[in-house]
Amino acid sequence: MYIKEICLEGFKSYATRTVVQGFDPFFNAITGLNGSGKSNILDSICFVLGITNLQQVRAANLQELVYKQGQAGITKATVSIVFDNSDRSRSPLGYEDHSEITVTRQIVVGGRNKYLINGKLAQPSQVQNLFHSVQLNVNNPHFLIMQGRITKVLNMKPPEILSMLEEAAGTRMYETKKDSALKTLEKKQSKVDEINKLLDQEILPALEKLRKERMQYMQWANGNAELDRLKRFCIAYEYFQAEKIRDSAVVEVEQIKAKILEIDNDKERTQVEIQKMETKISQLTAEKEASMGGEVKTLSEKVHMLSQDLVREISVLNNKDDTLRSENENAQKIVYSVEDLKQSVEEGASAVRKSEERAADLKKRVEKLSKNLDEHEKDYQGVLAGKSSGNEEKCLEDQLAEAKVAVGSAETELKQLKTKLSHCEKELKEKRRQLVSKREEAVAVENEFHARKKDLEHVKLSLESLPYKEGQMEALQKDCTSEMEFGQKLKDKIRDLSAQLSNVQFTYRDPVKNFDRSKVKGVVAKLIKVKDSSTMTGLEVTAGGKLFNVVVDTENTGKLLLQKGDLRRRVTIIPLNKIQSHTVPQRVQQAAIRLVGKGNAELALSLVGYDEDLSSAMEYVFGSTFVCKTIDAAKEIAFSREIRTPSVTLEGDIFQPSGLLTGGSRKGGGDLLRQLHELAEAESELLLHEGKLSGIEAKITELLPLHKKFTDFKKQLELKHYDLSLFQGRAEQNEHHKLGELVKKIEQELEEANSKAKEKQILYKECVSMVSMLEKSIKEHDNNREGRLKDLEKKIKAIKSEVQLASKDLKGHENERERLIMEQEAVIKEQTSLESQLGSLRMQINHLNLEIEEQKAKVVSIRNNHDQAQFELDLIRQKMKECDSQISSILKEQQKLQHKVGETKLERKKLENEVKRMEVEQKDCSMKVDKLIEKHAWIASEKQLFGRSGTDYDFMSRDACKARKELEKLQAEQSGYCIVKFYFLLA
Repeated sequence: MYIKEICLEGFKSYATRTVVQGFDPFFNAITGLNGSGKSNILDSICFVLGITNLQQVRAANLQELVYKQGQAGITKATVSIVFDNSDRSRSPLGYEDHSEITVTRQIVVGGRNKYLINGKLAQPSQVQNLFHSVQLNVNNPHFLIMQGRITKVLNMKPPEILSMLEEAAGTRMYETKKDSALKTLEKKQSKVDEINKLLDQEILPALEKLRKERMQYMQWANGNAELDRLKRFCIAYEYFQAEKIRDSAVVEVEQIKAKILEIDNDKERTQVEIQKMETKISQLTAEKEASMGGEVKTLSEKVHMLSQDLVREISVLNNKDDTLRSENENAQKIVYSVEDLKQSVEEGASAVRKSEERAADLKKRVEKLSKNLDEHEKDYQGVLAGKSSGNEEKCLEDQLAEAKVAVGSAETELKQLKTKLSHCEKELKEKRRQLVSKREEAVAVENEFHARKKDLEHVKLSLESLPYKEGQMEALQKDCTSEMEFGQKLKDKIRDLSAQLSNVQFTYRDPVKNFDRSKVKGVVAKLIKVKDSSTMTGLEVTAGGKLFNVVVDTENTGKLLLQKGDLRRRVTIIPLNKIQSHTVPQRVQQAAIRLVGKGNAELALSLVGYDEDLSSAMEYVFGSTFVCKTIDAAKEIAFSREIRTPSVTLEGDIFQPSGLLTGGSRKGGGDLLRQLHELAEAESELLLHEGKLSGIEAKITELLPLHKKFTDFKKQLELKHYDLSLFQGRAEQNEHHKLGELVKKIEQELEEANSKAKEKQILYKECVSMVSMLEKSIKEHDNNREGRLKDLEKKIKAIKSEVQLASKDLKGHENERERLIMEQEAVIKEQTSLESQLGSLRMQINHLNLEIEEQKAKVVSIRNNHDQAQFELDLIRQKMKECDSQISSILKEQQKLQHKVGETKLERKKLENEVKRMEVEQKDCSMKVDKLIEKHAWIASEKQLFGRSGTDYDFMSRDACKARKELEKLQAEQSGYCIVKFYFLLA
């Protein structure tokens, strides 16, 4: 702990508020001109630390510490010191949680002197304890080493040095406190001894005597009071019972009379029912004889007629079935014929295709021969015109003239190119000489260029060697932002759900210091996990208010929470070690499965998930109810004699074994558990995304140095690139580079001229050879012209005869193809005819099927009518039997009613005798009540309290027989106390 800031206001020379900041934790020095207030800052520190020797701060009293002693209108001095308390290991006791501690001392002229710690009033001893706990004792003579005292300290003897070290370490403070406490204890002990001696010798014997006398008197007085209470209680009970019997007798007499009247009415109703039964028996007998005989005969005739119709219609149905069978056979034969025709059509189509392929081949041969014929005729005409072949457009003489012109032009161009070559060679030789003279300058530029390029390559290699890819950090930051946004959405969702579920939140304050919060498990609704969301409404109805109960480990924890937990609402606590659950036995669960089937009814406990150590609490909440899929299953479970267990449907309807049903609209049923489920999912999802976010942030932290290096290298690379491009631009502008480019250009032109000269030389030779070849061809053509014409005439004649034969064969194949096509068309027509026959035959078959179906329906209708008539006949016969049994049952019921009438008469006689007895008892009780009121006057004023709970006359909480015995015993004891009292008075 060290000084961080000092604030002075009205203290010595600081009239206005002055704040001194910037203190060093280890060493500080105050410098300034004389009279600037340097010493006053040290005095203000001692003032706050609670110095008692005011001479150390150069003052005779506290009033002198106020600015001009209060004569300048400032009547109080205030100094506040702010201590930095960030180091918890050196923090004052009790202030470990405060990062800063502000201690203020204020004095008023002629008035108070007060301390404040962090803005709250504090006693001076509290402030001294605060500073002593960190070894700050301003009243220690060696706390301040003033000017001129250093030599004295250096010359101290060992005991004095030890004393100073003890003061500095803070142990002397505790020695002083110890000595003071021991002296105080000795004084107090001597005083205590005096008091004990006085108590033992004088006060205690007198007190003991008085205590015994008081006890005897109190026993006698209490006995009298208790005796009076018991007497009054017994008399009041006697009066209350007599009055109760009197009043109840009146009511009971009226009830018995009403019962006698009811018996008379029942007797009359029974007589009327007996008369009605006799009338009904006569009516049933008449109806049986009158109506049922003729109806039986009519129905018998009807059954006979329907039997005949049924046999006739069945024979018609059999005939139609035979017709349908024969038509189906005919249709099958036509189908076979159609299949054969389809095969014939396919064979004919195959023959037509082959014929067409042969005709196509012949047609191609004819076309080829015609083409050859045209070419030979064209050659023949060309030879006649003086051409070497028929494809040439010009004659040989014209071609020879054009070839001679081409030889002349090629020779001219070749001479021009040779002149250009000699000029370029001279210029190239001159420029190369100039380039060699500038070589040294070029080498220096090239070396510098390579050095710069090497530096660029080195930076590039350093950049590529880093295990970092460009954009990796940006991608991670983008992922981090998206995860944070998604996490914030989840937090908002959790906050909204938590606000909606505020009644499920259980908040409390630790009842004791270092309380283990794991002992409080939480609210039941937050300790379960619903396995099937469709059962949430049923489970919420099953648990009811128990969903908001709080589960703890023991009853002691629950007691501490209720007494000292500062609970904001009333809660029910379930201690795991004391709660007794009544789970449905396994035998009953098996019986329920047998009754409604597996899956239709399940124990509510099996539909929720929970920790194993919470099993007793969960069995208490969910272990005694079935959750059923349907109302019928819930009804069966609740009212079955073997099961008789409460059941709840998925919609929240409740069936109790006692017969109580609860149901109807449940708007938002199951919302609590559903919201809790959503909250748990959101929290788990938030946890998952926070884990992802932590991983991304860890990666970002890990990549941050690499990213920084990558950025630096990239900037260096860009700078090197830019520098290299600038240098390359400057290098290209120097004279050596220009000469080099010019030499390259001349060399390129020289190479192009050489290649063109070679091409023109080849062209010239080709033109010369063409002229000689054409001249030779003209001579040969003149010599062989007649022979070539005769050969061409023979070839033309042979090709014409081949064309005629091929045309004749082609015409024969075309005729054959037309014949095959006509035969195929005839087969297709026959196939179409058979298919139309097959269609009409199938229509007839469908029509027959419809008729058969109608006939079957008719047979079924007649059979149903026959069965119905037979059933009615059997029913009437059964009714006749039932009528006989009904008459016999009415006779039996009539006999029972007559027996009941006899019993009713006997019951009426008994009730009349009871009325007489109760009237006598009522008269006796009335007389007894009057006598008690006359004898005990207090009954009239206190009878309204008789039998009321919480009074002296509470007959329910106190047994009257025991009270009577206590009265007798107390009367015997009080008679003995009276004798003792008499002797005591005599003494």
